[in-house]
Amino acid sequence: MSETSRAGRPKAIFLMGPTASGKTALAIALRQQLPVELISVDSALIYRGMDIGTAKPSVEEQRLAPHRLLDIRDPSETYSAAEFCRDALAEMAKISQSGRIPLLVGGTMLYYKALLEGLSPLPPADPVVRQRIEQRASEEGWGALHRQLCEIDPIAGNRIHPNDPQRLSRALEVFFISGKTLTELTKTAGEILPYDVAQFAIAPQQRELLHKRIELRFQQMLTLGFEAEARALFARGDLHTEMPSIRCVGYRQMWSYLAGEINYDDMVYRGICATRQLAKRQMTWLRGWAGVHWLDTEQPERALATILQVLSAKRG
Repeated sequence: MSETSRAGRPKAIFLMGPTASGKTALAIALRQQLPVELISVDSALIYRGMDIGTAKPSVEEQRLAPHRLLDIRDPSETYSAAEFCRDALAEMAKISQSGRIPLLVGGTMLYYKALLEGLSPLPPADPVVRQRIEQRASEEGWGALHRQLCEIDPIAGNRIHPNDPQRLSRALEVFFISGKTLTELTKTAGEILPYDVAQFAIAPQQRELLHKRIELRFQQMLTLGFEAEARALFARGDLHTEMPSIRCVGYRQMWSYLAGEINYDDMVYRGICATRQLAKRQMTWLRGWAGVHWLDTEQPERALATILQVLSAKRG
């Protein structure tokens, strides 16, 4: 298969889907069939020392299909969509120049959107405005602020969960600073991604099946030593729940357990519920995604065949 399209642009593949949908296994299968190099599109997999709780590809999986953009930040550090775009585009260029095809795999939909559409120039953070928002949240609760966001910007309100204070605060902050909604500003077209992209999304056809996969995987994480991994991070003393790394699903709930705020059973229950909520948000993004080919988690061989068929039709 040619690595360039009929239009002369290099090819790229997006393999998206909710958490626990089977993206990694399918990406590895594609690696056996096509001249692809994998790039992780996951805001949790960037952190070193956070392997079990993020379901990071195992050593054996990475041997079969090396992933770029794993383990590139310490948990104390932040990583923005703009930084991801910079890093991903650099890796994509290297892969294309080597005569191979970038395969971007993961579930952080904001990163995919930023790559496809570019990033709009949002106003910088304003500490005074942010403090005012946090003060209101402490007095009225984040639920009240989420309702306000839904009135101001229904699209962002539907996408941002009431229990996601970071994104909720940022969406309100943008409006209070600029007078324009986050949706309005992010509609501004950025530089078009200079690749011919084939987009795929994998998920079970039934929501109940995804829920079962999520629960099974969370239990497997615990068996593999998720608690010990989190305890090592907790013992560092420089990490806390306001950091993006510790706000990752599973870690946030484990942190509450380690801090003595909830018991073990509550941690497990809340961790599974939070993962389900994450999957729901990812599916909300994907249902409105243009140009995506859907694949069934429960039929991996057919999913692989569908990808190969779509890519063959794009052959230059």
